[in-house]
Amino acid sequence: MEKQPCVYILASRPNGTLYIGVTSNLIGRIYQHRQKLIPGFTQRYNVSDLVWYEVHEQMASAILREKQLKNWSRVAKKRLIEMSNPLWQDLSPDIGLPSMARGSRHSLPG
Repeated sequence: MEKQPCVYILASRPNGTLYIGVTSNLIGRIYQHRQKLIPGFTQRYNVSDLVWYEVHEQMASAILREKQLKNWSRVAKKRLIEMSNPLWQDLSPDIGLPSMARGSRHSLPG
């Protein structure tokens, strides 16, 4: 599988708790967060909705962007999310995962 560096923001709900991360496998990493396979912050606060992501050419630039975003104020982070996702929708279907939105957590196609 080809690696694709990404920076991403997860939320517990619209305007809820935020988590910023970086990965070279966005689908795999979001799956890990959803399944609570990663002990820590996202597991403890149930942060699993993908509300924003940004693809990078190099991991170094993705890491720099992650550090930059982590230093932003909450207001600036919310503004960034709402520029491309004003309703705070779960963007997981955009990357090939089923939505975690309420009402669809247990309904898979088939």
